[in-house]
Amino acid sequence: MRALKIAGAAIGAVIVVIALLAVIGIPSSFLTSAIQDRVERETGYRLAINGGAKISLWPSLNITLNDIALQDPKDREINNRLTASSIQADVTLASLWSGQPQVTDLLIVRPILTMPLQRVREPNPPAKGTAAGTGEAKFGIAHVSVTGGTIVFSNVRDRVESRIEAVNADATVGNDRKIVIGGNARGGGQPLKFEIKATAPAAPIERQNIPTEIAFEAPGLLQAPLSARTEVRLNGTVVMFNGVTGTLGDGAFNGWASVDIASNKPLVKLDLDFQRLSVAMQRGQPGTAAQPWSNASFDLIGLNYVDAQAKISAAELNIGDGRFAPAAIEATLMSGILKARLANLGAYEGNANGDLVIDVSTSNPTYALGADLNNVRALPLLRSLADFDKLDGRMQAKIAVRSSGNSQRAIMGNTSGTAFAVFRDGAIRGLNVAQMIRSLTTSPLSGWQEGDQLATDLSQLSASFKIDKGQAVTTDLNLIGPLVKMTGVGTIDLGTRMIGFRVEPKLVLTTEGQGRTSDPVGLGIPVMIEGPWNGPRIYPEMQGILDNPEAAYAKLREMGKGLFGPNGVNLGGLFGGGQGSQGSGTGTQGGSTNGQGQSGQGGGLLGGQLGETIGNLIQQGLSSGGTQPPRPSRSIPPASAQPEPQPQSAPPPPPNDSGETQDSQAMNEVLRQLFNR
Repeated sequence: MRALKIAGAAIGAVIVVIALLAVIGIPSSFLTSAIQDRVERETGYRLAINGGAKISLWPSLNITLNDIALQDPKDREINNRLTASSIQADVTLASLWSGQPQVTDLLIVRPILTMPLQRVREPNPPAKGTAAGTGEAKFGIAHVSVTGGTIVFSNVRDRVESRIEAVNADATVGNDRKIVIGGNARGGGQPLKFEIKATAPAAPIERQNIPTEIAFEAPGLLQAPLSARTEVRLNGTVVMFNGVTGTLGDGAFNGWASVDIASNKPLVKLDLDFQRLSVAMQRGQPGTAAQPWSNASFDLIGLNYVDAQAKISAAELNIGDGRFAPAAIEATLMSGILKARLANLGAYEGNANGDLVIDVSTSNPTYALGADLNNVRALPLLRSLADFDKLDGRMQAKIAVRSSGNSQRAIMGNTSGTAFAVFRDGAIRGLNVAQMIRSLTTSPLSGWQEGDQLATDLSQLSASFKIDKGQAVTTDLNLIGPLVKMTGVGTIDLGTRMIGFRVEPKLVLTTEGQGRTSDPVGLGIPVMIEGPWNGPRIYPEMQGILDNPEAAYAKLREMGKGLFGPNGVNLGGLFGGGQGSQGSGTGTQGGSTNGQGQSGQGGGLLGGQLGETIGNLIQQGLSSGGTQPPRPSRSIPPASAQPEPQPQSAPPPPPNDSGETQDSQAMNEVLRQLFNR
């Protein structure tokens, strides 16, 4: 303030000359050295005025400093802490004469403020000295305006730089000590908007409560505007926010927070309870089969330059499209290692517990996740988190995985660990496994043969995976449904979204369902599922027949027994082509009256000469026990022919009005669903 007193005395001595030259301005380079000395004495920083200084009396008394730079002589890494194209201060003559200069307006044009980042907090940072001579004079500013500003967070050694750009801010201080600060900016390409209102107490303000209102909007981070009221208290280098209450969108929250700014690495502590907390999560663009995950690198190195201790609870937590209620998260961030724990997270009518560790202290971040899900509705969970809507039912899962990388593709390709999942009492949506099995007997399939009206009910679907470098391998895939049972082994490539499975589907064609004492009927041929997991190629593994023809023959023979019984139908017509026999008028009911079967002309289940040959062999095998002599598959006996005598057997159950037993009615209905006949 002494420099300003000297400037005021000089102005008073030459007031007449200044008035004459007010229109053209008065060069005042003689003031620059005085201003520089005063700034260094008060703050310890060096002020360079590269564009000179000027005093003008029109339209009011103002001082303009052009092309300035503020330097910290102790910092060898950052040359300039603050630069600006110009700083203009409007000062009243009366305040200069009184020795207490009052700035009515302070305009800062294109300032660049550089904030150094540190990885390690100083254990005993030096105490911040109070400005010398604060009791000599009072200095006030009524209005401050910043245009085109930039805040740079920088660590030269790590070559790290982050910016908040296009900062436009306006601050006013009223006679009643009410402070209003508002403005907007862009951070990380996302718009930011803020407003702060406070009432400053009489000096000194340290250890006094300052009522403060805060409003903040960040659409790229928060899904709704945030507003809060708090009591701000300055306690040395700690800024405390006590009694925080506010709203985030339409949900209220409360708690407290503090920031320790003793070091260039701040320590943040907070404890907040939200009624509803919504966090935006941008979902990656869908990729191709060759590069399904984004290869764009993301940067988490900023976690190295702040320490934090946080407790966050919410009656409802929304992460992107995911909905969780309630939620409680405890997290610590120290030396670039983030540890978070979720306890009893309410997840779609179930609950989840988990631990997440993210280590960004090295150039290649590492991740570790352990999660336990219990009785969770699978469909809404998988749809909200992974856009997967094919599985419904109650889900139980245990996950323990770790990975590393700076992109989605790298993380998925480096994943290792174990995972186990079981789905109960649900359905596979859009797919009919029984219909797929039937379709495989005619031609290979491309894709999952999806349909909006299709579904496969399941009693249980389970699998455990061992994951290494993005390759998830299972040897115990097991699907159990009312009409379908399937086991298999295979691999899922998480990095490329490709799958390779070998499964053995079986049809459960009995009124006893899965509770039957005998084994379900198998297709007899393993099925391969290979390709992108959103549209693989599905085809029978024909080599399975060639490797062990006797076993394949036995399975097909068993299939014939299970599907139609030893005396049911002509299997040559069923598996081959041409006209069937031993069928009733509907073709799906086994009877003794001769007629043209529904499987007749065209093709059977397998179709072609191969299917006909296999059917005839099975027919002969089934007839070898003397229950029925073999009959040619393509012959239709004349109407006058008498049926051959059959061996005596136990009397069948009494038929209904139409001549069908209860078991045959149920079996016919199952066959109609499976074979659309």
